[in-house]
Amino acid sequence: MPTWKKDKSTIVLLLLSLGLAIMLLLQQTGHLGPVYDLVGSVVIPAQYAVSRAVNGVAQRFEGLTQMQQLEAQKRELEETVSQLMLKTVELEEAKIELERLREHLGFKEANPEFDMLAAEVIGYEPTNLVRYLIIDRGEDDGVQEGMPVISSRGLVGRISEVNARWSKVLLLVDASSSVNAMIQRSRATGVVQGHLPSDLTMRFIPQGDPVQEGDIVITSGLGGNLPKNLVIGQITSVRQNDVDMFQEAEIRSAVDFYRLEVVLVIRNFTPIDFADQ
Repeated sequence: MPTWKKDKSTIVLLLLSLGLAIMLLLQQTGHLGPVYDLVGSVVIPAQYAVSRAVNGVAQRFEGLTQMQQLEAQKRELEETVSQLMLKTVELEEAKIELERLREHLGFKEANPEFDMLAAEVIGYEPTNLVRYLIIDRGEDDGVQEGMPVISSRGLVGRISEVNARWSKVLLLVDASSSVNAMIQRSRATGVVQGHLPSDLTMRFIPQGDPVQEGDIVITSGLGGNLPKNLVIGQITSVRQNDVDMFQEAEIRSAVDFYRLEVVLVIRNFTPIDFADQ
């Protein structure tokens, strides 16, 4: 071994021996405590700082993990809410459809003389001058022009145009619509006409016939264009003038024309065309 390495080893051993001797001497004389205090004053704060830093990093990782878990739970809850909302909508639609079918079934049972075909409303004529709706039944289903169209509440109108798979219905409230009618209580007759935007007026009621608010108006069957006793609506006001030959009455239709979803076409009624006779 080279001489410089031996000398270095000797010096290290001497220093260690000297340090150990000093520590033993300090311990025997009771002066080792201040050394411990000095070391502790340096090491303990450093250890505390390191511990705080480590704990801070750990808390950050823990907080990040909790946030990720909460975000995942939020997404799961949102998905659950969306599914429940869809189920609620489906159940509500099924309930509405069931009620509608019950109404139509009850109407069919109460009117067994009619051959009624259910049809869905698939559109409205986009014009302010004519009131039409479009249904998903046509010639392929036996639908013909002039056939009455009703709902479980009353008269809707008549078939005015037919194609193979769809048809137009001229609504009762259209300005060109004219229906022979009768007041159910007094049997007074007149003509119900539509006018914009969605009102009905019963005209040509004989002056002496009793008419009052609340009276129910039905089809009279006169003229052969519609079956008898279909509900039209209820009188809301009466206009009388002694100098006039006729009275007039405003009518609130039994049907909400712009909320119709399903209607019934009466297929076994053939309108009479007196022009051909």
